Amino acid sequence: MLELWPHCGYQLLEPDDDDCLKITDAFLRAYWERPEVAPIEESCSAELTLHRELVGNPRRTVIDQDFATFADPDAVENYRVVLDFRDRLVAAGTIESAYLRLFREGAVTIPPIFIDQMAQILARHIIGSSRDPFRARAAELLFREQQASLMDGAILLGDKETVNILGVQSEKNGGFGAMGELLVEGGIRPRQVELDVLLEDTAAERYWPENEKFDTVLDLTFARPGLDALCRVLELWVHHLLQAEVNIQPVPQINDERWVWHIGLDVEATALLNDLYEAKDIDEARLENVLSLFSLEFKDPSLMRPDIAGRPVYLALCRSDDGRVRMKPQNLVINLPLAPKS
Repeated sequence: MLELWPHCGYQLLEPDDDDCLKITDAFLRAYWERPEVAPIEESCSAELTLHRELVGNPRRTVIDQDFATFADPDAVENYRVVLDFRDRLVAAGTIESAYLRLFREGAVTIPPIFIDQMAQILARHIIGSSRDPFRARAAELLFREQQASLMDGAILLGDKETVNILGVQSEKNGGFGAMGELLVEGGIRPRQVELDVLLEDTAAERYWPENEKFDTVLDLTFARPGLDALCRVLELWVHHLLQAEVNIQPVPQINDERWVWHIGLDVEATALLNDLYEAKDIDEARLENVLSLFSLEFKDPSLMRPDIAGRPVYLALCRSDDGRVRMKPQNLVINLPLAPKS
């Protein structure tokens, strides 16, 4: 069976009795192989020694004295960043706990790349053994920025980094930018590197074999498989992190006189929903950036705050003016109106 995102670090973790992913030495050790801290030819003996000891014991306590004879101050800073993240992981015990603590504590100080890595691992965990390529592709929104395009009424999302590499949004060289120049010079026709839209009859064979290339396009148009898959992924996300079963469905508009709660799934969506809730005038350009609206309902209303139990929570996903889609999945787990724990 083809593995989903085989290099994301998921296989280095172990589920505990609650199906949460325990932090292992193997997982921590992988961070000391990252290029930011891996030794280079110019590394001094003190750096080489500390690195060797951390690889041998990735939970080793590190004190200021360990950096006293480091020749490169940038190396010290890189080590401190990774150590801070490592200490958070060790203190939390599981990826789930580390992720939730990070956002519940307020100020987020770790690099975005580490947040995305945790989100990817959690996304891999909730996908589990499912072989649905639409769910796997939709789950990429939890940790990878997308580029949205509107074409003939369809809402298409391509991986932003891949789009940039292939240059498919550029007007140069027939739409392939600098990479297109290299491809043409190399004798490769542009059509051979176009991103493919996932279609029901070919999605599995197109997505799974090289799923870490992040080179497929997700159709998020209303009533198509991609949007349904995103709803199911978000349901799994909430259930795993909050132990709350919810039902999420796309809706064409919000027409609710008793609208009481909403959550934006990105920065633009948060601002838009706030303005809609306050009945402010919204210009047409902002409305055109709405990719989808959703209604979220708790299967057990007693899990909600008593004053709004049973009411739907409205969600929105938007693109920025330049077409970027940067989902913040943490919004779903820190902003839902949960009942206070007794």
